[in-house]
Amino acid sequence: MDAAEALILEQGFSATSIERVIDRVGLTKGAFFHHFRSKSDLAYALVERYAALDLGNLERNMLRAEKLSRDPLQQVLIFVGLFQESAEELTEPYPGCLFASYLNEAQLFDERTLGIIRTTMQEWRRRLGAKFESILRVRTPAFPVSAESLADMMTVIFEGAFILSKTMKEAETVAGQITHYRNYIELLFGARAA
Repeated sequence: MDAAEALILEQGFSATSIERVIDRVGLTKGAFFHHFRSKSDLAYALVERYAALDLGNLERNMLRAEKLSRDPLQQVLIFVGLFQESAEELTEPYPGCLFASYLNEAQLFDERTLGIIRTTMQEWRRRLGAKFESILRVRTPAFPVSAESLADMMTVIFEGAFILSKTMKEAETVAGQITHYRNYIELLFGARAA
């Protein structure tokens, strides 16, 4: 699974043949087909695993932020800061996002596979959007915004930063862009981070 994901992030799904996966891992075709009926089954298993890790990061960081502060704005700033901190540890450009890779070749995937991506992004929107709703109930932003758009902006920042990091071969790009997002939230609501 790790080898297949790395190949897909390097060259795309359509260019990643079963043969390339088994060559990289040193398996036989029989061993591959013992675990997966087809390349489509591998794609589904990969995106399912990726979504579980992604949602695990969302929940773990949100719970940590909620433990560290009762104020929803500070919770969001801490939440973003935790991702910023992780990104600062990168020493190589971020390899990319499996979701984005799949969506670039969406015609190759069935609705079941694409549905996992949509459900995961909806959960990010729901979870982070709820925090922004709480903030908007007690604070007036400097500009008109919606909770949903602020939540989606984090996904947009991540995906764009991953692309830029990989294109420019600059590991620090991801942390820098997340920092800009955090600064924007602070400025928008007129607060300093804890």
